Amino acid sequence: MFNWFRSVSSNKSKEDLRLIRFFIKNFGYRPKKLRLFKEALTHKSISNTKKGLNSNERLEFLGDTILDAIVAEFLFSKFPEENEGYLTKLKAKIVSRNTLGGIGTEMKLRDYILYQKARAVKIETLEGNAFEAIVGAIYLDGGFEAVKKSIYHHVFRIHLDLTSLLENEIDFKSKLFIWSQKNRLELEFKLLNENIENGVWRYETEVFINQKPYGRGSGESKKIAEQAASKETLMLMGEL
Repeated sequence: MFNWFRSVSSNKSKEDLRLIRFFIKNFGYRPKKLRLFKEALTHKSISNTKKGLNSNERLEFLGDTILDAIVAEFLFSKFPEENEGYLTKLKAKIVSRNTLGGIGTEMKLRDYILYQKARAVKIETLEGNAFEAIVGAIYLDGGFEAVKKSIYHHVFRIHLDLTSLLENEIDFKSKLFIWSQKNRLELEFKLLNENIENGVWRYETEVFINQKPYGRGSGESKKIAEQAASKETLMLMGEL
């Protein structure tokens, strides 16, 4: 684990320089306010033990939203003939914990994350969360165009195998069925609402496992709504 505790109040320490090199190499971005990027790499398991340290949860929230917008614009331009359902499904794959965690692993992001090793944590999840937090840090440090340039020309170019994602299309509903059968759980989809908004039908579906409510989803068809509800359920179960 990369340790920069002793460099918090110093300028251009060896730890700081190593951290800066990491962001230049992997994101094509040189931090101006390094404290934002240190926060992006700080998990709550360690921030709770050190006074004055903030966890990366708020930056993760921000980065998640920014990344969604960047990926949506990227796919909208790259696939002009595809419909909303296809673009939504592909975006979900790109921003999934599996994909982001895999990118973080390739970057060796775990070597820079501050977390309590004694705790039972899934390192791939920490890497995915930290990746989103870094996106949030770049946005605050350099603005939206800086993030988009980093994601388009550096992260996607080096780490995103779009062809592989397209070839191995994920069906969240099928995956949820397989998971429920494997764990001998009763799975049910319930239609909560259907109505017309501006001439377009909207459906809302909820997943019930052993008669308990879990993920919800909505869309222009029951199929899209069920896929969204299945994805949210899998995320709640830690399967995505």
